[in-house]
Amino acid sequence: MSFEFLVPVSNLVVAHTETLSEHTLGKQIRIHTTEDGFPDLEKTNIAILGIRENRNEVNFSGEELNFDNIRKSLYELYPGNWSTNIVDLGDVVPGNEVSDTYYLVREVLSGLLKKDIIPVILGGSQDLVYAQYRSFDVLERMVNLVNIDSKFDLGNSSQSITNISYVSKIIVEQPYNLFNYSNIGYQTYFNAQEEIDLIEKLYFDAYRLGEVIADITIAEPIMRDADLVSLDLGAINSLSLSGLVSSPNGFDGREICAISRYAGISDKVKSFGIYEFKNFKNETTTTLLIAQIIWYFIEGVNYRSNELNIRELKSTLHYNVPVENEILSFYKSAMTGRWWIEIPFISSGNNKLQRHTLLPCTYNDYERACNQEIPERWYKAKRKNEV
Repeated sequence: MSFEFLVPVSNLVVAHTETLSEHTLGKQIRIHTTEDGFPDLEKTNIAILGIRENRNEVNFSGEELNFDNIRKSLYELYPGNWSTNIVDLGDVVPGNEVSDTYYLVREVLSGLLKKDIIPVILGGSQDLVYAQYRSFDVLERMVNLVNIDSKFDLGNSSQSITNISYVSKIIVEQPYNLFNYSNIGYQTYFNAQEEIDLIEKLYFDAYRLGEVIADITIAEPIMRDADLVSLDLGAINSLSLSGLVSSPNGFDGREICAISRYAGISDKVKSFGIYEFKNFKNETTTTLLIAQIIWYFIEGVNYRSNELNIRELKSTLHYNVPVENEILSFYKSAMTGRWWIEIPFISSGNNKLQRHTLLPCTYNDYERACNQEIPERWYKAKRKNEV
C-alpha cells in the first residue's frame, strides 16, 4: 500500500490539538504525526485524507493548498454519541505530474476500500474525483457516483481532463464501471442545453437547486444508492462560504450539512470527497462550515442501519402495485420506514449489474404508483439495465 508517501499532519495543527479539551474530536482522532508516525488502521471506520493537488483546475494560479485551518476547525468540534473510529492520514502532495498524483490517490483509496475504511477527502480541484472513482476498480463492480454541484462537469472527453470535464472521462474510459451518475443542485444557467440533454439521454439523474431546496429529503434516496459522493464547494452559496468563488445562489449551511448527513447515513456510500477548496485570508467561516460538513457525514455513518439486504429481512413489508403493463414491487423497512422499488433484472451476462436490482425510493413514489404514475427513476434504471 502507498501510505508511506503520505505527509504527516503539520506540527502546528498537532500543537494546536494539545491545547484542546479531552472531549474534542482532536483528542479522539488518531493522527499521522511526524513524532508518532502512521496510526494503526485496525478497527478504523473513517480515514481523513488531504490531497493538495489543483494543477488541472482551469483557472489554476499556482497556489499551494493547505488544509491546516480545516483540521483545526474539525478537531475543535465535539463528537456526538459515536462509536466511530477515525484516523487522519495526513496529505497527498502533488507528484511530478498530475497523473502521478492520480496514481497515488487511487492506490491509497483502493487500500482503504479493501480494508472497508471510508475515506473522507479534503481536495483541491475536482478532477481528483476521477482518481476517487478509479479506486473502486479493485472491487470489480458497477459504481454509482453522486455529485453535489451547480454544474454537471461533463466537458469534452477528447480533451485533457480538468476540474470541469472529469465526468466525461469517467463515462468513456475503460473499465466501464459507472452505472449511474446523479447531480444534486445543478443551476440551469451554468450548464449548456446540450449537456442537460445528454444527462437525459444517458438516463442519469439530475435535480435542480430549487427542487432540492424546496424538499431536501429528495437527496436521501439518491444518497442511499451512491457508492461515492463528491461535493463541489461552489454548490454552496457565497453568503455561507465567505471568500470562496461561488454563486449567490446555492445551498446554505444547514442544507449542505443535511445532505452530507444523508450521504453518511447511506449504507452504501464508501467514499466522500469535498473539493475546490482555495486558500484565502479570513477563512474562519468557510473552514468551520467544511468541518461541520465532515462532522455531519461522520454523524450519519455512526447511525447507519445496515439495510443493504432489506429484501431478506423478515420484518420488511412488501407491496405489489399494478401500473399499466407492469407490476411494481415496493419494499418498506419496518425499522426506518425507508422505501425501495425493485428493477426487473435483465440477464445480460454482466454480473456487475445484479446488485442494482433494488432502487431506493420514497413513500411519495409508492403513492404515485398507486395513482398509476411510474416513478421516473425506476424507468431510467430499468432502461440502463436493458442497455
